Amino acid sequence: MTDSTKERLIDAGLRMLLKHGYNHLGIQTLLVATGIPKGSFYHHFTSKEDFALQVIDAYMKQVHAGLDACLRDQERPPLARVRRFFELTEQSYREEGYMGCLLGGLGQELSGISELFRRKIEECFSAIAERMAACLEEARERGQIPSACDARQMADLLVNCWEGAALRSRLRRDPASLNAMLDFYIRSVVTARPLAT
Repeated sequence: MTDSTKERLIDAGLRMLLKHGYNHLGIQTLLVATGIPKGSFYHHFTSKEDFALQVIDAYMKQVHAGLDACLRDQERPPLARVRRFFELTEQSYREEGYMGCLLGGLGQELSGISELFRRKIEECFSAIAERMAACLEEARERGQIPSACDARQMADLLVNCWEGAALRSRLRRDPASLNAMLDFYIRSVVTARPLAT
């Protein structure tokens, strides 16, 4: 039972969770799809819930790698870095058939019935917003966005808007909602007034 077995299960689970959601993810279906015996699954995961939580962790590693690649790119100004991250995210959605964001899908499905998943997914969104806020703060310091803006509020708003647009793009199987939201946000943020608290 090697780490590659666990990785195969997580990779397949990520695709299946995106497509079918948590409640329709059958462990037996996962095992058949990967050709991995049941005992190997339970060697790596204590339950379906533990498996899904570890899939979320693996997904977040990918998200953070994408954030690192884009937000640390000093060749681009801060707002261009933020935009680049979401453009690459949209590209991955397209390649997956517009299944959208794993966090958004699981959050909608499970947040009302599982406090554990609600907290986990909210922590993930907060971590993304925190990374975005650092880049938006740099944009504020460089004069790309108004100095009175609160970078963390702007980052939270961006994540909220993106998730809504991701849902619409999944429903329509079309990137138009994502692209329109991103264009609107970038145009709006450069002339933003401080958000009311």
